[in-house]
Amino acid sequence: MDDINTNDSSIRSSSSYKVTKRKSNINQLPFGIGLFILLVFFGVFLSTLSEKLSLFWLIGISFGFILQKSRFCFTSSMRDPYLTGGTMLTRAVLIALAITSIGFTAIKYGYFVRGLPISGQSYIVPISIATAVGAFIFGIGMVIASGCASGTLMRVGEGFTIQIVALFFFIVGSLWGAHDFQWWELNFISKGKAVFLPDALGWFGAIFVQLFIISILYILAEKWEIRKQNEE
Repeated sequence: MDDINTNDSSIRSSSSYKVTKRKSNINQLPFGIGLFILLVFFGVFLSTLSEKLSLFWLIGISFGFILQKSRFCFTSSMRDPYLTGGTMLTRAVLIALAITSIGFTAIKYGYFVRGLPISGQSYIVPISIATAVGAFIFGIGMVIASGCASGTLMRVGEGFTIQIVALFFFIVGSLWGAHDFQWWELNFISKGKAVFLPDALGWFGAIFVQLFIISILYILAEKWEIRKQNEE
């Protein structure tokens, strides 16, 4: 009996010894402050070369910080409803799309009523089967790589190895696509029809239809999450 008590006490003492010998977490605050100072100085250096470069640097850092802290990810917004049933990010993306739709419509309409060339019209490109095929392939790649372009860049900054590999092939694929783009445009992209909703529905009709579709998708996403929760 005494031997058992002795063994128990030795086990407890050894366990407590191991607990006390655990390494404490390294304080990362000095590294964060040092990195922040480097970012500021590099931004100032860029401003001496070009004001646009410093502005792009500031916007890029801000977006990266917001993405990292919010864990906002377009891939997760499309993937989570199928894997986990959660649609919080899906609804966040839909809200973002609604806000940007209103903002861009207001900007473009402002150009229109003044009789000025509407900014961004060069991005209205034909829609065809190539659009659907490209979206499908890109969607598969996003799920395998666990990130879209913005999510991949953010996680590279966090040090994820798989994202570094994904970024490398993202660059390779982009360069390859840019090299062969004229062939794709001639044989596939140009076969479709470009659609600018205000031309077909009017400015207010276009924004109404877009916000209506986004609202329907939001409601469906919310109902989908509730349904999955009830099934569990």
